[in-house]
Amino acid sequence: MLILTMFAVLLFILSINVPIAIGLAVTTIIAMVLKSGTSFLIDTAIVMFDGSMKFPLIAIPLFILAGSIMNSAGISRRLIAFASALVGFIKGGLSMINIATSMFFAEISGSAVADVAALGSILIPAMKKKGYPGAFAAAVTSSSASLAIIIPPSIPMIVYAVMSQSSVVQLFVAGIVPGVIGGFFLMLAAYVTARRKNFPIEETFNLANVRKTAREAALAFLLPVIILGGIFGGVVTATEGAGLAVVASLVIGLVYREIDFKRLYDAATEGAIQTASVMLLVAASVLLGEFLTIEQLPQKIANSIIEFSNNKFVVLAILNVFLLVIGFFLHSVAAIILTVPVVMPLVNAVGIDPVHFGIIVTLNLAIGQQTPPVASVLATACSVAKEDIWDVTRENLIFISVLVMLLLLVTYVPAIPMTLVEYFYRS
Repeated sequence: MLILTMFAVLLFILSINVPIAIGLAVTTIIAMVLKSGTSFLIDTAIVMFDGSMKFPLIAIPLFILAGSIMNSAGISRRLIAFASALVGFIKGGLSMINIATSMFFAEISGSAVADVAALGSILIPAMKKKGYPGAFAAAVTSSSASLAIIIPPSIPMIVYAVMSQSSVVQLFVAGIVPGVIGGFFLMLAAYVTARRKNFPIEETFNLANVRKTAREAALAFLLPVIILGGIFGGVVTATEGAGLAVVASLVIGLVYREIDFKRLYDAATEGAIQTASVMLLVAASVLLGEFLTIEQLPQKIANSIIEFSNNKFVVLAILNVFLLVIGFFLHSVAAIILTVPVVMPLVNAVGIDPVHFGIIVTLNLAIGQQTPPVASVLATACSVAKEDIWDVTRENLIFISVLVMLLLLVTYVPAIPMTLVEYFYRS
């Protein structure tokens, strides 16, 4: 009964546009008072502070800052030019460029919203100018941006690792193959749509132009090598890799001579705002997790599902439906914070690998970023394109279908995400 009361209170608070983090904290405090009186309130601030001070979480503001600096340093523009030279000759070339650039950008920013904001402001107007429908331009930008939370480094993966006590590095490695496959599938869907609607070719293939744009973007290509090479090679932790990303972005911005103190200040301010919202969510989630642990709710849910079936593939199907529904209404970080502590006892009980499950969670939330009513990434793309969200959603259905197909592959063919993890870390 108490849990139902908490859920009703949280829904009411969210319905009056109170931020999710505040809603979580208020709901949990009300539940604590109803259950045990005011004695627990003494430690509330300490619990929230301690939970948000875990070392891996430091990577979040650093990756956000690195992405913001990239936006200000001309790196995005150079990546787009290279992608245009590489795949612009294919039918519907600009949509291919959009997806390819998102895959490059994903290896640095870790944030889908940062991806769509940075690239959409350049690519959506360019696509509309070439005759692409605005809704399609927004759809392909939005769906490809969600690759940023599948391809490492990924901010949602970092949050999941903290919540599930999993390895951040192994999660990053597990995301590589699904991310590449997802990018290929999205390109195939864009190509099919371009053939059907007779979208234009962007430019003819010119090897000299590929070389020229590759030289101009050479320093940008160093960023994922520095970040992911250092992390996967065991030279640095994921958190230290995030620090390297900031330093490398700054150096490259100075070499390109496209960043100044004004742009740097704006980038730092944007990074601080995004970080504050994420970390407030984390702090509130720790308080909720403490209460759920005391009430043993995760264990009760796990036992109920196991009584229905202890087959891990059946359990994965149930969890996929649950996570897809959650993704309709919550941002990715909030969804991870709310659901992972609840379902991890079940995941462990039926023998699902936590790293494998982390990729499943991330893919579910990537789909949630594309499905209204919340759909934070889709909403950002619509805002940039100045298009109606429902028109864009109709165009986006083919790309959402691709992401769902990828989810099913990753769920029921564990070798797709786990082969590299097994080879490098468990052999």
